[in-house]
Amino acid sequence: EQRARMASMQVALWVVVLLVVLALAFDFMNGFHDAANSIATVVSTGVLRPGQAVLFAAVFNFVAYFVFHLSVAATIGKGLADPAVVNVHVVFGALTGAITWNLLTWWFGIPSSSSHTLIGGFIGAALAHAGAISKHGIDVINYSKVVPTFLFIFLAPIIGMIIALIITITIVNICRHANPYKADKGFRRMQ
Repeated sequence: EQRARMASMQVALWVVVLLVVLALAFDFMNGFHDAANSIATVVSTGVLRPGQAVLFAAVFNFVAYFVFHLSVAATIGKGLADPAVVNVHVVFGALTGAITWNLLTWWFGIPSSSSHTLIGGFIGAALAHAGAISKHGIDVINYSKVVPTFLFIFLAPIIGMIIALIITITIVNICRHANPYKADKGFRRMQ
């Protein structure tokens, strides 16, 4: 009996180690997947050197925890699905699906959100698992949390575009008569 218990503990430890490795792999991929947004732009425009850009990104990713806490993690971890269906298989499926999608979108140069990818992987894995254990698999998802998240996949770029348009028009009007060389130098420093 003790050998059977030890064997099940070893399997459980192996599963936990695998899930931690997958979570770290997803986190790493999230970093290089988002590097084009946070690092490549300032390097390609010559505002920062690559080392400076990586340092800035690292510092602000660390600082973001203290400003935003674990809001994204709380959204994913609490309330998206019925806790009764969430188990190691669902977490494994969510991470595997998210990693696969991140690799595909990265390979083909398709912009996508790693956070939304993880949410989609989690919902898909929960639905698949719930469908396997009951006839009412679709009811395990909390749509009052999923629908706003889904809508903001489409709304966020539109909101960002409108805000960028307003800021650009304002700056163009303010700097209409500025010396182009001085303006370029000033904007590089401010960026």
